[in-house]
Amino acid sequence: MAHIDIFKGDAFSAMTLGEAIRIVPNQWGLIGGMGLFGAKSIRGTRFSVEMKNGVIQLVAASERGTTLPGQARGKRSMVDFRTERFGLKSRITADDIDNIRAFGSETELKQAQDEVMDRQIDLRGSIDITREYHRAGALQGIVLDADGSEIVDLFDKFGITRKSVDFVLGTSTTDLGAKCKAVTRHIKTNLLGDVSMGVMGLIHPDFTDKLMGHPDFKDRYKYFTNQNGGDPLRDDTSDGFDFGGIKWKEYLAEASVPNEDGTTDTREFVPAAEAMFFPMGTRTTFRQFNGSADYVSMSNLPGQELYSAVFPDRQEDRFVDVEAMMQTLPICMRPGVLVRGHTSN
Repeated sequence: MAHIDIFKGDAFSAMTLGEAIRIVPNQWGLIGGMGLFGAKSIRGTRFSVEMKNGVIQLVAASERGTTLPGQARGKRSMVDFRTERFGLKSRITADDIDNIRAFGSETELKQAQDEVMDRQIDLRGSIDITREYHRAGALQGIVLDADGSEIVDLFDKFGITRKSVDFVLGTSTTDLGAKCKAVTRHIKTNLLGDVSMGVMGLIHPDFTDKLMGHPDFKDRYKYFTNQNGGDPLRDDTSDGFDFGGIKWKEYLAEASVPNEDGTTDTREFVPAAEAMFFPMGTRTTFRQFNGSADYVSMSNLPGQELYSAVFPDRQEDRFVDVEAMMQTLPICMRPGVLVRGHTSN
């Protein structure tokens, strides 16, 4: 019979298990796969972003050998943020590891490690979808917790108003090209020195149906095909389609949230009949800040994407808890580039 005591060895240290869970294949969704959010490690849990009300100026020609003119200086201020802890645990009981026998070259320790890895894989799936949910919030300027409460409002933090474009899809005379230009021009103007490779619009299925059913949309595709040669009115659009200078893609992400009474709620990552627009291919606009783990042995170390540890029952020796967590916060450093699309009659 395997002994719970083996979980107290170096093979199950927080450092070792942290490395193990980070090599489990990513299970996040569309936003994670885009690679928008560059990882930034911090020590501890808090960080500040310097906001500079900079002056972008044209540089005039000047004579060689003369002193260069000075750059106008803008006011600087610090915006404070805090990463949050998100984690789950899975309990291994004596029955789960009872009667484990060495098989071939596998030892009792190896099979116990396999059991922990199985738990880590399950836990990582929940952590990854949570990260996707938070990133969807960051792309809308407000990062929400699983219960729908606000973690951080980026527009409030940076003191700006969110741009909102009403596509008026309930009216047949709406000029959709003009609406798309309003989105793309606003995003380009507010990049403030960063680069972009285009504009993406992630859209709720209700928004998709209303957009494709609009007379102006249908009329434009009578004469023009999109850049990949397809027709969204005829072909499968699961890979997205181009329209009005925007790459449109339906975003079906949702996840269940357990309640204390045993019921579950479903969270849609983008509100019903809405769209979220943001720039693609930026360098510094989106960041995932990762803080130090909530373990004494790893305090104040540079933040990592994921952490894991095991905690044996030291009183009665009846179970081992496997934990997985992240200490993180995704943010948009330039929330002025985030545009909300919605529709009214």
